Amino acid sequence: MSTTAGGDGKPTTHTIPPPKTSGAATGGQQLSASANQFVDKIDPFSKRGNSRRRRRLVGSSRYHTDNEPDLVQLPLIKDASQAEQTNLAIQKLQQCQKIFDFYDPVSQLKSKEIKRAALNELIDYTTATKNAVCEPLYPEIIRMVSRNIFRVLPPSDNSEFDPEEDEPTLEVSWPHLQLVYELFLRFLESPDFQATLGKKYIDQRFVLQLLELFDSEDPRERDFLKTILHRIYGKFLGLRAFIRKQINYMFLSFVFETESFNGVSEMLEILGSIINGFALPLKQEHKIFLVKVLLPLHKPRCLSLYHAQLAYCVVQFIEKDSTLTPQVFDALLKFWPKTCSSKEVMFLGEVEEILDIIEPEQFKKIIDPLFRQLAKCVSSPHFQVAERALYFWNNEYILSLIEDCSVHVMPIMFPALYRISKEHWNQTIVALVYNVLKTFMEMNGKLFDELTANYKLERQ
Repeated sequence: MSTTAGGDGKPTTHTIPPPKTSGAATGGQQLSASANQFVDKIDPFSKRGNSRRRRRLVGSSRYHTDNEPDLVQLPLIKDASQAEQTNLAIQKLQQCQKIFDFYDPVSQLKSKEIKRAALNELIDYTTATKNAVCEPLYPEIIRMVSRNIFRVLPPSDNSEFDPEEDEPTLEVSWPHLQLVYELFLRFLESPDFQATLGKKYIDQRFVLQLLELFDSEDPRERDFLKTILHRIYGKFLGLRAFIRKQINYMFLSFVFETESFNGVSEMLEILGSIINGFALPLKQEHKIFLVKVLLPLHKPRCLSLYHAQLAYCVVQFIEKDSTLTPQVFDALLKFWPKTCSSKEVMFLGEVEEILDIIEPEQFKKIIDPLFRQLAKCVSSPHFQVAERALYFWNNEYILSLIEDCSVHVMPIMFPALYRISKEHWNQTIVALVYNVLKTFMEMNGKLFDELTANYKLERQ
């Protein structure tokens, strides 16, 4: 169960399966030295990538090494006197700054367990103890969190990684990392938390490092980051403009430079909540964000990974300011897919979401470009595209808008519909087209007869 970034209530508990920490690197086969040499001759890169990865992991200075002494089990916080509890909590936070190598599942098991138990105890302490979140704890919690979560994310093991098809690489240190995130979240959500004290430590540099972690391949980590960033946005008014600006930069880089970033859907989910809270009338800055940043997100090939969240943000803007509707439609038509039918179906779904909340006056402004595009879609040889476009006529609100403007809509749609009714290869599409033509005939029989006569005359 994941947390959402929408409301301000406490998030639901994350129940997440443990990550995989081991596996046979050679498929269970014992290779001889000569066999390894032979493999190298065939593929000189076969071992090089693995050895570089091994050096990066084992040789990292982040890790608490075997040469260092094990962690010492400290007394339980609840057993200490009230005066000593804060000092003991600080000692445990300092212990938890030690980072362990989970790529070696059998090393330093005792210290790993002491840290895990300390993190769980600190979570309970900050949640259940009144006034536990006091001023001396702020720098220690932020220092411990920073030490654990801020790191250079490794490049993907699979250079051909396809987020839609391939399994993501899960963070191997998740048994500790999950608890660090949980503790930080409880700290931010504590009724004792004071933003005036927190702003000394949670600053622009901290937020920037937090945003960079959204590129983690592990969806569990991104889910925590989403909730944490949303809480920071809600509590630190001075950081709001900075957070929005940095998300803008990251989206622009994604669209126009890399087309590779794992956290787009999570960031859009946060933005959906932020947009929902924008005051009216909308600032020019927010309108520019819609046109220059949000709408170009329809362009990348991996749109399916975040389209639901993007469409929600776009609809939120139109609900806030209906005069933005023509601009939004112009952008959708500009980015309309030419060769990807699955993407075209997504665009049609978003158009229907917008039409569901559109005002009649704004609908009249987009009739011509909208229905010219729909005429192309119903004529598509790909039956899913044609079917999705024809389903618009099953929507009662859209049907009422069309009926009020039938004089303008019918001449645009009629030639395509009449031709499809005679020629389309898919009988389901033909049946849907007959239903639409029947609806048009009932809306405006006189115009329907004129259009039929004109169409037949032109074909003679």
